[in-house]
Amino acid sequence: MPIMAERKPVVIAGAGPTGLMCALALRQQGIPVVLLEAEETLTHDLRAGSFHPPTLEMMAPYGITEKMHETGIKVRHWQIRNRPGDLVAEFDLNLLADVTLYPYRLHLEQHRLTPIQLDLLRQEGGAEIHFGHAVTGYTQSDDGVTVTTSGPSGDRRFEGSWLIGADGGRSVVRKGLAIDFEGFTWPELFVVVSTPYDFGQHGFAFNCYIADPVEWGALFKVPDAGPPGLWRLAYPVNPEESDEVLLSPERVEAALQNLMPKQGAYDILYKSTYRVHQRVASSFRVGRVLLAGDAAHLNNPLGGFGLNSGIHDAINLCDKLSAHWHGDGGEDLLDLYSRQRRFATIEQVQSMSIRNKRMMEERDPAIQRQHLEEMVAVASDPEKARAHVLNTSMILGLQRANEMI
Repeated sequence: MPIMAERKPVVIAGAGPTGLMCALALRQQGIPVVLLEAEETLTHDLRAGSFHPPTLEMMAPYGITEKMHETGIKVRHWQIRNRPGDLVAEFDLNLLADVTLYPYRLHLEQHRLTPIQLDLLRQEGGAEIHFGHAVTGYTQSDDGVTVTTSGPSGDRRFEGSWLIGADGGRSVVRKGLAIDFEGFTWPELFVVVSTPYDFGQHGFAFNCYIADPVEWGALFKVPDAGPPGLWRLAYPVNPEESDEVLLSPERVEAALQNLMPKQGAYDILYKSTYRVHQRVASSFRVGRVLLAGDAAHLNNPLGGFGLNSGIHDAINLCDKLSAHWHGDGGEDLLDLYSRQRRFATIEQVQSMSIRNKRMMEERDPAIQRQHLEEMVAVASDPEKARAHVLNTSMILGLQRANEMI
């Protein structure tokens, strides 16, 4: 589509999944885009990688979902287990076959999604893409924004009609606004390790949550460079210990042996630590500045909601911004974006991810047993199981949010 040269472009800070999704969605609506990324190349993030049915539906019209299926792993079942790996409950996403074309989760590493998005954006054409341009500040007026960047090419200025901050949890764009980033930071650190060892031979589904008062965990399989793929385990650790200790071969080996004892050492291909936050911006819009993805909200990994909700932000925002751009609605559409996505984030993503973590780490044996028995009862009842997967797959929360006016 031709660029509307008489209008200033939409400037997007951040070339992660959310920022790239915004750029592609806007370009397909004929809206000029300037995409700014602080790093010299796409980042190699090893955490996110599980996509829910509605996310696959949203990305399908852009050709992303089809490309993802070339290497992604379809995950129809997910499980709750306890130590030492006993199955508690299993849920079948095929219960959703009557409401979605994608009744499964698709596992694909984030660093394999972003090249797909970037390739499609370049094929679409018309977008200015600048790597090595870190946003350092901006100003806004009634009719536009001025964004400043720094990088190897020196300091630069970009003029835009709107600014979308999709620049991650440490968002420079969000910090430039007079808004709160409400919530808290979990006290523990998290370790994520990847191994080619096949947990599937022991009955583990490709997506499992392990309940334990000391070392709960989340285990799922990703495709890596191809068969046999990798199994990725995330678990909590003491933040007072150094990365050198937490990531030592002995400690990582002990964590995996605690999950599944076996003869010989595990082959570890990747390992890292990270801190987890539960936070939501008090508004996703201030004037001509809009927030999306991790810049707007952060959550723990239990449930696989973070990356998905960033894509949901991008599609919701760009639908409304495109309508306003083309004269099909006023700026109040962008206030509606903020209300809808904050509601979805608080009522679904935050509440479910916090509940999931607290259930997995419950220290009172009687309370944890009660929680797990409730999950057994839900999984054993087809109607309750269907309602549960409708909710945990993010379908119900999206429906409720999108009904807001």
